[in-house]
Amino acid sequence: MADPSTYRPAPGAIPTSPGVYKFRDAHGRVIYVGKAKSLRPRLSSYFQDLAGLHPRTATMVTTAASVEWTVVATEVEALQLEYSWIKEFDPRFNVKYRDDKSYPELAVTLNEEYPRVQVMRGAHKKGVRYFGPYGHAWAIRETVDLLLRVFPVRTCSNGVFKRARQVGRPCLLGYIGKCAAPCVGKVSPDEHRALAEDFCDFMAGRTGNYLRRLEEQMREAAEEMEYEKAARLRDDIGALKRAMEKNAIVLADATDADLLAVAEDELEAAVQIFHVRGGRVRGQRGWVTDKVEDVDTAGLVEHALQQLYGGAGGPDERNESVPREVLVPALPEPAGPVRDWLSGLRGSQVDLRIPQRGDKKDLMATVQRNAQQALALHKTKRASDLTTRSRALQEIADALELDSVPLRIECFDISHLQGEDVVASMVVFEDGLARKSEYRRFQIKGFEGQDDVRSMHEVIGRRFRRYLQEREQTGEWVVPEADDPGAAAADGTGAPAGPIDPETGRPRRFAYPPQLLVVDGGQPQVAAAKRALDELGIDDVALCGLAKRLEEVWLPGEDDPVVLPRSSEGLYLLQRVRDEAHRFAISYQRSKRSKRLTAGELDSVPGLGETRRQALLKHFGSLKRLRAATVDELCAVPGIGRRTAETVAAALSSRTPVAPAVNTATGEIIEDGAEPAAEPVAAASQTAPSQETP
Repeated sequence: MADPSTYRPAPGAIPTSPGVYKFRDAHGRVIYVGKAKSLRPRLSSYFQDLAGLHPRTATMVTTAASVEWTVVATEVEALQLEYSWIKEFDPRFNVKYRDDKSYPELAVTLNEEYPRVQVMRGAHKKGVRYFGPYGHAWAIRETVDLLLRVFPVRTCSNGVFKRARQVGRPCLLGYIGKCAAPCVGKVSPDEHRALAEDFCDFMAGRTGNYLRRLEEQMREAAEEMEYEKAARLRDDIGALKRAMEKNAIVLADATDADLLAVAEDELEAAVQIFHVRGGRVRGQRGWVTDKVEDVDTAGLVEHALQQLYGGAGGPDERNESVPREVLVPALPEPAGPVRDWLSGLRGSQVDLRIPQRGDKKDLMATVQRNAQQALALHKTKRASDLTTRSRALQEIADALELDSVPLRIECFDISHLQGEDVVASMVVFEDGLARKSEYRRFQIKGFEGQDDVRSMHEVIGRRFRRYLQEREQTGEWVVPEADDPGAAAADGTGAPAGPIDPETGRPRRFAYPPQLLVVDGGQPQVAAAKRALDELGIDDVALCGLAKRLEEVWLPGEDDPVVLPRSSEGLYLLQRVRDEAHRFAISYQRSKRSKRLTAGELDSVPGLGETRRQALLKHFGSLKRLRAATVDELCAVPGIGRRTAETVAAALSSRTPVAPAVNTATGEIIEDGAEPAAEPVAAASQTAPSQETP
């Protein structure tokens, strides 16, 4: 691991001009490429104290052995050079989107004497009109098949075309009317080019005028009693309408725009792009990337725009794939150079912005949902692949020197908000897949305040104390601890009835131990978990901790962590387990905090359930009037007996009256007769805090 100070440039050596920089490792390989409006402050930020850097950035600068830069004239040139170098060097610490150039597009080769309609992939070529991209090649062929009867453009390869010219006989499409047969001179080159241009106009969204012209020709043919011609035109119109129906109108103003959305988590990001031409969605594509560098949503958007438009044309070639509008969820910082770069590629002004209202904002929400689903599907596919899961478990076993692969993994995490509502979560993965029925959550009972290490010790102790109790099948039973009432048996005898529930046939909650115990944290949390296991005499469960800072795996008693490769499936599985425990703990902590903040005075009255709370609030209209009611007045409420009424009256009278209600709009105090109706409704919706699942 290199020390960044050994290759830090001398003070004043870095220019303040715009430029692009490269970090190289000890072998001279480029590991990161970046750009900057001013090189000096940007590069200086990499050589601060490592503790102040993002973990991924710190990993990059300690892997690098040198840094170099190239000065350019403008930020737009820096953007172009950065993209070129990323493509050339493929740096390991730069965001790289997978599935690039893999989407098929409908292409019309206008650069040929006899233009051809075909499916194309890869980089765009000069003189070729592109439409799409499409999700599947068969979608292009279906569209082309519908349009060929109206625009009989050549679709054959150059070899087939030359062969037909030599023999003087067209192919089958020429005989059935789906090709104008320019190979045998049925149409001139100019007439065939006109057909190709009409085809391009229709695909570009200029459909209204053409359909009206065909309808007028159909009516004229019918009036002149040329019924065969009229029928053929009718069928042509039907084919065009069926082709148009495949792309519903989403923007009424015939807008040409690309909409880009990003869904991300701490490890990966998914990008979805909708291509709208003439108000219709003409194509869709998506990418997934590992977040190997410290990058926010705006940075992901900038990288995606480079990937989408960077390889198609240059400043001297008009790139028709760049639309008039590019709608994004966040603007790159700064947005001006990116906007100028896109305008230069298009040859005219490009509007790069965030949609704020109307149909474009609604469509952006749809693109965002597609991005979220794509990310979820990617994770599901990666997790559900049996070979990948097996390799991940084997990599974990090898890295941690386990005797066998950990088929059952349990992970624990602590969550709180400034020391309040401290809770813990336990998630279970079996054979690399989440088993949500085995998830458990805990309330920290042993102390109050913020102490993650002590909380981890308590939770691990409680979980494995239950395991030891339920492990006993014969002989003397161990009575559950008094401070853990959740450990008591369901039959009320104080002793569990074995690891299998005789009624359901299912294992009890803590009947089986994990092969690997994972805690969210570093050395302190691992040491606390190890201490809890030692106190219970458990020595057959492997233990490790996953520290989020640098994704290091810590083992008990070790001074140095185990570092798994970034591309390791084992590390990916451990991260997924850790993130799931984190999500489960946060959701439980938030629900507890929400219930605590919204709890009303009636929630803790013994014997008073939700139905009778609502009845009391509805009858009296407010807590203030309810507090002033007598026992006899309380008994007048349906469902409230005298004993319950006395309990309610005693509970409310023993508490300090709340401050008078204030109208937040006017600032005036609300009197008894003007109590807002919203108060009893809100109170009625409150529920008693749920009991802990130990």
